[in-house]
Amino acid sequence: MPARGITAIGFDADDTLWQNETFFRMTEQRFAELLSDHGEHQVISSRLLAAERRNLKYYGYGVKGFTLSMIETAVEVTNGSVSAGVIAEILSFGRQMLQNPVETLPQVHETLDALAGKYRILLITKGDLFDQERKLAQSGLGDYFDAVEIVSEKTPQTYGRIFARHGDGVENAMMIGNSLKSDVVPVITAGGWGIHVPHELTWVLEHEEAPEDNPRFRRIYNLGGLIPLLRQMT
Repeated sequence: MPARGITAIGFDADDTLWQNETFFRMTEQRFAELLSDHGEHQVISSRLLAAERRNLKYYGYGVKGFTLSMIETAVEVTNGSVSAGVIAEILSFGRQMLQNPVETLPQVHETLDALAGKYRILLITKGDLFDQERKLAQSGLGDYFDAVEIVSEKTPQTYGRIFARHGDGVENAMMIGNSLKSDVVPVITAGGWGIHVPHELTWVLEHEEAPEDNPRFRRIYNLGGLIPLLRQMT
């Protein structure tokens, strides 16, 4: 029996279904080392984060925007003297990120398999279209999803539209993800259920206070906790 009338369940992709942030952290480390003559690691990382924050409205989320922000930061911290060789190295970092293997997180396959046929299962993710499509294809998870939505931003309005199109409205929907800011708070604001699955690495720009007192908020510590949670809610 579906939990409390829930008919559709949405899943975030990056750091909910598969590893992602770890590759950004590794690349940031390499970037800081590349520019170590121009500042300490913390300073370079802080300047990079500031560039990412500024550029979100222009480039959106994902590897390509991150690569452009690295180039911009390199220009800034070298006062415009960055060499073509360093820019080429930064571009190679970005290309490598777009080729990284897809590593699914624990209990992903088992959980999706248990849900199949009982709920409409949606993938709702943001980021670069080509990269997200690549990761979904390589993950082997594509057949589980009744629909895939790759969006530029996750807002209450976004969730309202998606769950109206692919389900019975957001009130009868649940969203699962590692980001409180993108996956949990907006869907609760729209009237749905938000399930937080913390990841050990979450980008600072995705941090937000958990709505602990909201009756439609829940937290599980890996996707293996979702099926027991749904059983409790029937």
